[in-house]
Amino acid sequence: MKSFKRNNPYLSLCGLNCRLCPMNLSGHCGGCGFGNQSCPIVRCSMEHGNPEYCFHCTEYPCKRYEHIDEHDFFITHRNQKTDMNKMQRIGEDAYNVEQAKKRQILDRLLGEYNDGRKKALFCLAVNLLNIEDAEKVLQEAGQLAPDLSARDKAKYVSERLAEIADKRGIELKLRKKTR
Repeated sequence: MKSFKRNNPYLSLCGLNCRLCPMNLSGHCGGCGFGNQSCPIVRCSMEHGNPEYCFHCTEYPCKRYEHIDEHDFFITHRNQKTDMNKMQRIGEDAYNVEQAKKRQILDRLLGEYNDGRKKALFCLAVNLLNIEDAEKVLQEAGQLAPDLSARDKAKYVSERLAEIADKRGIELKLRKKTR
């Protein structure tokens, strides 16, 4: 798939938020069209004229999307269809602005409130919560006593993210496929 190229590093072909992914953050995956690993959806795209997003394909939504959001891998798949619909509705530029802002929030969470064990949680929370909720947690965390340990700061932020997610009916846990 080395010949497959895309323009947008924020939203993948299939609707994943690449720049909010732990694999992207650690440099293991640039996202589809940016040094990606082999992907059956990329192959499908190439067979259908290389649409930038699956929703540009005349066959979308196809069988691949029937259960795509039921299980997660290293990144949540919960909002794939929702995020593609949102991009269609507000446009690619506006969507990318939102994603860039979410990435800034994620970078701050990881840089200022990660005790070394919160990367997956922070990626998931920023992916699933709205920007205002994530910013609120950052604002509250900024008011914490500066002498708190990194562990205590991480604990506070993770608990606040979980509280907000719970209020919104969002589970901050990857849903692994059971055999």
